[in-house]
Amino acid sequence: MKILQPEGWRRPKGYANGISAKGRMVFTAGVIGWDENEMIASHRIDKQFEQALKNVVAILAEDGAKPEHVVRMTIYVTSIQEYVPLRDELAPIWKGIMGDHYPAIALVEVVRLLERAAKVEIEATAVVEE
Repeated sequence: MKILQPEGWRRPKGYANGISAKGRMVFTAGVIGWDENEMIASHRIDKQFEQALKNVVAILAEDGAKPEHVVRMTIYVTSIQEYVPLRDELAPIWKGIMGDHYPAIALVEVVRLLERAAKVEIEATAVVEE
């Protein structure tokens, strides 16, 4: 895996602009902040983010992928205004689950998600070197 950082660009904080990787690809999609019984973790966006990340890692583990194999992630939120002020609280959640690994990430605000109570949905692509 190689971080793609053009010369002279400031390094982004908390994500990468680009990554190249070779290997077996593992994908997740539609991962929200509910538990194995499909109960939403909380009405709070930070708690849903935490549970959704844990769920992504659990799904990846089913095929031998780990957090450090994630090369791309899209995070959908129903409110940027609710998400952004919590960045300081989200950083330790990220580090606790993903470590110091920062893939290429896009954050997208959406009107709503399929599950009405969901405030966060994550899709990820991992590449496991063969």
